Amino acid sequence: MSMHTDALMPTYRRIPVEFVRGEGPWLYDRDGVRYFDALSGIAVCGLGHSHPAVSAAIRHQAEQLLHVSNLYRIPAQEQLAAALARVSGLDMAFFCNSGAEANEAAIKLARRYGHARGIDQPSIIVMDGAFHGRTMATLTASGNRAIQAGFEPLLKGFVRAPFADVAALETIARNNPNVVAILVEPIQGESGIRIPPPEYLPALRALCDRHNWLLMLDEVQTGNGRSGRYFAYQHHDFLPDVVTTAKGLGNGVPIGACLATQQAGQLMQPGSHGSTFGGNLLACAAGLAVVNTLERGALAERATELGARIRAGLEAELGGADYVAEIRHQGLLLAIELKDSCTELPTLASTQGLLLNVTAERVVRLLPPLILTDSEADELVQRVVKVLRLYAADERTRPR
Repeated sequence: MSMHTDALMPTYRRIPVEFVRGEGPWLYDRDGVRYFDALSGIAVCGLGHSHPAVSAAIRHQAEQLLHVSNLYRIPAQEQLAAALARVSGLDMAFFCNSGAEANEAAIKLARRYGHARGIDQPSIIVMDGAFHGRTMATLTASGNRAIQAGFEPLLKGFVRAPFADVAALETIARNNPNVVAILVEPIQGESGIRIPPPEYLPALRALCDRHNWLLMLDEVQTGNGRSGRYFAYQHHDFLPDVVTTAKGLGNGVPIGACLATQQAGQLMQPGSHGSTFGGNLLACAAGLAVVNTLERGALAERATELGARIRAGLEAELGGADYVAEIRHQGLLLAIELKDSCTELPTLASTQGLLLNVTAERVVRLLPPLILTDSEADELVQRVVKVLRLYAADERTRPR
């Protein structure tokens, strides 16, 4: 029996279904009904539910030791930092508990970088439509007035620019001597899987090099294999100065990391930043299992194959539908943009045994796990198509 929900702050409009078990891409409710999880806990369970390597790592670590303070050496943390350095090409890691905290660390690092250069009021360029978290700094850095409303005053030190507009950044560079960094998602997730042109990120790297700025990439949603590379910037031939990751890093265990080059990371010294739980033994055991599994299984490459297969299936079934505006993807970040608002669609989908969500009012976002078989990918297509056709038919018959 469910507990009464009055004890919870009403921060979510929850769909009334409870899950008790998961395996791969499937979740099961209390009655044993099976649901296809095409959201992966919002890009968290990239290896699916109850992945044996992650479960074994958690079980083994829980039997040994869960937590010690960061005042002492934590070998598992050192091992995970080394693994992330290997897969990212960067040098150093700071561990925390979430993507928002990882982005907070990046913002603090950028401000420290600015002060080291003698800039008293350092500013960070952030993008319209961005989402970086819900702490006060990351909320301010996000480009969504709806989530900022009621939490003013927001923080100073951010300059806004249109996403995927290099010319606008050039204008800012000419007019704002206090800029020290750019914080940007390689692909904007919450605003609807907005994929910039391929020249955008390399142009940002060149711009930052010219102006001595840090290029900081928020890969909280795009990282850990989801885009078709371990990190999305690896589709290009450059290194950022700072990368943040979380979500898929722990496959459900809360963990985040701010990765940096030696030059940027060494700005953080003892006492300048910290986290009680960040990088504890349990989280790092899970994280290391995830990184190793992604590498050994070539799952980033598999995400490229699966994304193309799912996109092709959706195009074949929905490409000519008059209610579909566009279908787009990069790896296993998929979007079906409809022509009208579809905010009620996730509830309908749940009644059909499918979990997805809607962002930006009319974009159906699909973030399935990277471990799908071909047949599961095809089943996902058919389930999504069925739900969209049901929704479109219902919309046409609904009284206006």
